[in-house]
Amino acid sequence: MKIILYIIAALVITSCSTSNDMTKAPEAKKIEYKITTHGDTRVDNYFWMRLSDEQKNAETPDEQTQDVLDYLNAENDYLKSMMKHTEGLQTELYDEIVGRIKQDDESVPVKVNGYVYYSRFEKGQDYGLYCRKKDNEEAPEEVMLNGPEMAKGENYFAIGGQSISENNELIAYSIDLVSRRQYTILFKNLKTGKMLSDKIENTTGGITWANDNKTVFYTKKDPVTLRSHQIYRHILGTSTSKDVLVYEEKDDTFGCSIYKTKSRKYLMISSYQTLSTEFQFLDADTPNEDWKVIQPRKRNLEYSVDHYGDDFYIVTNLDAKNFRLMKTPVDQPGKKNWKEVIAHRPNVLLEDIDIFKNHLVVTERKDGLIQLRVIEWNGNKAHYIKFKDPAYSAYTFSNPEFDTEILRYGYTSMRTPQTTFDYNMNNLSQEVKKQQEVLGGKFSEDNYITERIMSTSRDGVKVPISIVYRKGTNLDGKAPLLLYAYGSYGYSMDASFSAIRLSLLDRGFVMAIAHIRGGQEMGRHWYEDGKLLKKKNTFYDFIDCGKFLIKEKYTSSEHLYAQGGSAGGLLMGAIINMAPELWNGVIAGVPFVDVVSTMLDESIPLTTGEFDEWGNPKEEEYYHYIKSYSPYDNIEKKEYPNLLITTGYWDSQVQYWEPAKWIAKLRENKTDDNLLIMDCNMDVGHGGASGRFQRYKEVALEYAFLLDLEKIEK
Repeated sequence: MKIILYIIAALVITSCSTSNDMTKAPEAKKIEYKITTHGDTRVDNYFWMRLSDEQKNAETPDEQTQDVLDYLNAENDYLKSMMKHTEGLQTELYDEIVGRIKQDDESVPVKVNGYVYYSRFEKGQDYGLYCRKKDNEEAPEEVMLNGPEMAKGENYFAIGGQSISENNELIAYSIDLVSRRQYTILFKNLKTGKMLSDKIENTTGGITWANDNKTVFYTKKDPVTLRSHQIYRHILGTSTSKDVLVYEEKDDTFGCSIYKTKSRKYLMISSYQTLSTEFQFLDADTPNEDWKVIQPRKRNLEYSVDHYGDDFYIVTNLDAKNFRLMKTPVDQPGKKNWKEVIAHRPNVLLEDIDIFKNHLVVTERKDGLIQLRVIEWNGNKAHYIKFKDPAYSAYTFSNPEFDTEILRYGYTSMRTPQTTFDYNMNNLSQEVKKQQEVLGGKFSEDNYITERIMSTSRDGVKVPISIVYRKGTNLDGKAPLLLYAYGSYGYSMDASFSAIRLSLLDRGFVMAIAHIRGGQEMGRHWYEDGKLLKKKNTFYDFIDCGKFLIKEKYTSSEHLYAQGGSAGGLLMGAIINMAPELWNGVIAGVPFVDVVSTMLDESIPLTTGEFDEWGNPKEEEYYHYIKSYSPYDNIEKKEYPNLLITTGYWDSQVQYWEPAKWIAKLRENKTDDNLLIMDCNMDVGHGGASGRFQRYKEVALEYAFLLDLEKIEK
């Protein structure tokens, strides 16, 4: 790659920050920057917006940093000006959304190693308290971590991992005060309430205890790329300078992590990338011994590991596109000793397993829907748990205990609030432990209709769409409809409930999720057909879902809206280039839109680990294919729909300069008078605001944007 920089001082440099007219859209200065790759030259006039971490963290901003800050603040001022007339509506929406939330809420308790653990919120607090009780729920409460106290004075605050020592006396936990997912690990004595002096910085946030109650393992990030690449061993009471590096992932396309098996017998180091994994194990009683590899990495071989008795149980794609379950002796773990437990099925994706003393629970996906299959170890009798809605989400969680007949699982649909069940795997009875409360006195799931329909994409592939709307909504082509999707990394977007969403449903909106290729809803092939040189299927599926919903009279192009975030923001950028006339408005959250430049730059976090997702543009075939859909590189002189972009200045996953450059180039080229605005939160990163309620101000802005376009004022 050959890069040539031209700085043309004679260019007119303007910024809305220097004007008193906040209704005038900001004009970003242009500095020509030429990037030549494979003989092809791209011109990026807004490359100057990129700042290094050193520049962002400097006490006094240099000239370039000040220019960037001025521009971002100008965009924020412009957004406030253009949305000022909706401030009353935003307040109404915010109050409405927060008013549905049970403020003094509490999680369902989970029993682990002689204690019952839970978290709870107190009225009016943005952050939770993390608590436990000894033996049972009637015992006195111990507050382990007091979120409201810990967050005082912080613009951003997030608790990451939490881990209790085997003797139940110590808690290790991590915090992030910047929103770049770089966590500091701290330790607290739960008997005395005093903090230990140990402090470990720049970690992923996860902490894993050995069984000696003094040794912990943690993962560090590369300070530039933020790749999880080193695992250290720390002894409590010693300096971190003496911590031992037990593993370093030197292949920059891999990351690594560490965890303990459910049996609490083994520590596991996982090395992972898009197409392959590798695991090492160590007896948790002997943390200073050498690690052993289960199966050396091999391209296109993926596997995950759990432990039961004398065997490791392995979910793998070995000769199995949709994965199968194998087992192997702990003392002979290589794949030549793997024996099949559950065979591969071409129409069923095996996603995960939960191991209990007498049962194996398998999470499967068939025809785009999750199924929970319960199998008895003794006799292999099996049954499926039944669910009620045509589109839903079901998942197992909080099952740390091994010797129990009770499976805890969650269920939700687009009309059914999150519900936690305890399911007896012997007699098939179940108990609702908790259902999400929707306050306000008006909600009943019977007031809403949920559907699952199939759209046909342009190549003949059937694509599922999950839909919800309020009873009485006229499906005559005039209803506003918000279509959401993600479509990357094999991440499936299952239908689930949102109390927030009610603010649109109750105002006549139809809400829909397009289960497009690039996810994994319909099996592993669904993912493979939406990545690399087939990535455009993701965009075509979404566009064709929109056209299908119009054809079926759910909405019309005058009332059709789209939303997606991160890689889903890339989707938004692609579909407004490919089919701008189809949408009245689009919301792009933290959008990954400068795909070519980001994937050419290996210093940017996440780049090297994603070559197998997007392709490596240093290879000419991938360069030209990525360039053909990269939103930033395909902006043209034409009309675009109304667009709201959101980003965070401290985002470590999609850097702020991608949406900032994107909006500047869109404004330069669009030929319409439609709204083009960006909300750049100067205090947060990829996940948005950290407070429990603060984030809903961002949602209120997004919903006000949609409702205003529909001329709905309250």
